[in-house]
Amino acid sequence: MRPLSTSRSVLILTCLLGVILGACSGPQATAGLVQVEIQADTISHAISIPSGSTVQQALEIAGIQLDTLDRVDPPGYTLLTNGAVVTVTRIAERFEIEEIVIPFNRQTIKNEDLPEGETRLLQPGVNGLQEITYRILEEEGVEISRSPVKNVIIHEPEPEIIMIGLQAAYTPLPIDGRLVYVSGGNAWLIQGNTGNRQPLVLTGDLDGRVARLSSDGNWFLFTRHADEDEEDINTLWAISTTDPDAEPKDLRARNIIHFADWVPSSVSLSVVYSSVEPSPAPPGWQAYNNLIRIPLSTSGRTLREEPIIEANAGGQYGWWGTAFLWGSDSNHLAYARADSVGLVDLERGEFIPLREFAPYQTLSDWAWVPGLTWGHDDRTIYFVDHGSPIGLESPSASPVFDLVALTGTGGLALPLSDRTGMFAYPSVSPIIEMPNGEIFYQVAYFQAISPLESDDSNYRLMIMDRDGSNLRVLFPPQGEPGLEPQQVRIAWSPGADRLGILYRGDLWIVDVANGIGQRVTSDGQMLNYDWKP
Repeated sequence: MRPLSTSRSVLILTCLLGVILGACSGPQATAGLVQVEIQADTISHAISIPSGSTVQQALEIAGIQLDTLDRVDPPGYTLLTNGAVVTVTRIAERFEIEEIVIPFNRQTIKNEDLPEGETRLLQPGVNGLQEITYRILEEEGVEISRSPVKNVIIHEPEPEIIMIGLQAAYTPLPIDGRLVYVSGGNAWLIQGNTGNRQPLVLTGDLDGRVARLSSDGNWFLFTRHADEDEEDINTLWAISTTDPDAEPKDLRARNIIHFADWVPSSVSLSVVYSSVEPSPAPPGWQAYNNLIRIPLSTSGRTLREEPIIEANAGGQYGWWGTAFLWGSDSNHLAYARADSVGLVDLERGEFIPLREFAPYQTLSDWAWVPGLTWGHDDRTIYFVDHGSPIGLESPSASPVFDLVALTGTGGLALPLSDRTGMFAYPSVSPIIEMPNGEIFYQVAYFQAISPLESDDSNYRLMIMDRDGSNLRVLFPPQGEPGLEPQQVRIAWSPGADRLGILYRGDLWIVDVANGIGQRVTSDGQMLNYDWKP
């Protein structure tokens, strides 16, 4: 009986040990389930989920929906263990529109029509309006991010334009035809006398590279600086000179450096131009050396462009560009570039060289292109020729520049004036009829005071007959400072008795007979000008 008692004692001890161990342990999850806590929307949810469930599955069991931007910690793919805590952070998105007033700026225009010191309001300033849309993120009701997603200009500000008088004691000078000039970024029209000038374009952004009147003087062609946020250099525009309410018309041509002009003697309005490609390297462009025609309607609306010459290398130093000049009609167009002058075959779109020479070596980021002008027979071209060396220098380094007349297509060159300087820029007068019925014309040009250092020399205005005879100094008078080198052409009056030139930053009119000059403007900001009937 002793063995049975021993077995029973062992069994009783085992049961007691089980009870004791059970009493020491905590509550147990139901088999296959774990307890987790989910904190969302300021509420804590204690739930039981099957073992091996992910955060995403736990949220679904708890019936908690997530929006697109809501954040869960730990991430939704995490496997949960017993006692895990899941935190849901609510992220809300909203949009807010803020209106910002864009203050107008103030512009001043100098005008010699007003007495000095007097001001006049031309245009009141108007503030602009800008709308900025912000995307705002809020975490549990607290803003954590604000970023602009849309920016719209409702209307641009309009500048306040004030005219400031600069009227000097100049006697009004009677003139014939229409004289237009660009000064201080604006264009002005003079008719009748120099005291009668009218604002033509007051945008303040004309760059003066192009300023051309049509043959009849009824239209003005000009260039404007491109907007700062654009990569273009400038834009081409036109405006009627006969309509007082006319608005400038955008011809949708860009990057005009060397040439744009009206087609002469054309049945309908049209413009021809050459363009460049803007470049970050000096001089700021790479020339196309092309030629494009823009037909216009009678109202100035642009029609489809017509290419005449495709983009090309443009000879030596072709990166600088090519200059063009019309003859008396639309059949005669001359060109000038760093290594030659000649004609343009408008039907074939080709250059026909008449005279080739060594391109001048400037040793800088610019290239010399000779000035040229047509004779009235449409067979003679007056131009500045790069002469032969005078010492041991290379032909491209020669400091000699001569005024030459090319006659006919054979390229026969007749010297008219030696050592004029590189910036002579000859200009032929309108036809002059003498009392005896004889018809002739004159040639004006700039003569370098130091002809062998003509790139830095000042110049004097000269005049001669078309064959080079009767050469004389016209302006400025002896003892007065010379004219600075310039690329603005000489502007003849329709009657050929006066010349418009740029002198000391202003427009001057010089009498051809006696050389007396009178200043027309006094703001010192003259850029370009043209004079037509």
